[in-house]
Amino acid sequence: MFSGAGHDAQFIASFIPSAMVFVPSVRGKSHCEDELTDYEDCAKGVNVALDTVLELLGK
Repeated sequence: MFSGAGHDAQFIASFIPSAMVFVPSVRGKSHCEDELTDYEDCAKGVNVALDTVLELLGK
């Protein structure tokens, strides 16, 4: 999904392949003081990143 978001990935993408994992924020609030993501959604995001790394490593 193309989001238009840059974040850290835009700075390293010219050196290495980059990707971002997005998790939902409560009430859709993002990049503000009201932003909150449930623990369960954070854990799902971390597991996506872990599974991706393990897949890339061939494990």
